Amino acid sequence: MATEGPNSPGDDAGGRHRDRRDEPTYEGRYDDEVFEFDDIEFSALDTQVIDIPLDQAVLPITDREPSELVGRYLFPTEKFRGEWRRHWIQLARRITLGVVATFVLGYVSGFFARQEMSSALTVLVLVWIAVMGWVLWDVAEWYYDRFVLTNKRVMLIEGIIARKVAMMPLARVTDMKYTQSALGRVLGYGTFELESAGQEQALRNVKNLPNPTDLYLQVVEEMYEPEASEARRRPTPTIVDDPGF
Repeated sequence: MATEGPNSPGDDAGGRHRDRRDEPTYEGRYDDEVFEFDDIEFSALDTQVIDIPLDQAVLPITDREPSELVGRYLFPTEKFRGEWRRHWIQLARRITLGVVATFVLGYVSGFFARQEMSSALTVLVLVWIAVMGWVLWDVAEWYYDRFVLTNKRVMLIEGIIARKVAMMPLARVTDMKYTQSALGRVLGYGTFELESAGQEQALRNVKNLPNPTDLYLQVVEEMYEPEASEARRRPTPTIVDDPGF
């Protein structure tokens, strides 16, 4: 009787003998010959889940809900497409002035303190508070100002106490373009120019809008391909398995 060698079917890849009595086996018949198979011999055929990232550009885009600030200016049959704050570059000038003023006034206040000029120091502190209030007011206006796109119009909402809402129907837009400076291309902001029937409009020049290329394409799509825009935003129907099958 022949014994099993190191590479016999009863040994594993390392030459160690394994007990195959406890392994599940399967029988198959071919030309009256019976063959036995176990799970280990077919372990390499196990299916694996391959994680393939989906192209986000082809997925449907579901409409976001407008903020409370914007929602009050939309009518029921209007479909909201998005709202944008201006780019942070809008705040760069005043914030820079606030930082410079803080250093300058801090240096001058130190000089007044050494000279024991309490009245001048008080005035200097009040000036600094006024400058900081001016800067913070600009930040608050930036936060509340919105550029809004719907399927019917574009809007510009500005102001905190005194509110100004300008709008232009998409059907009346005769020309639209955006421009970017060299810095705007690096940081991702630009200026939109909209024209309507040759009249002066409040939305004629909107500065410092973020991601102008994407925004431009969205506006153009709403103007010239509204059906495609609506289809792209329609949610994908959910397929439910029928338990009867």
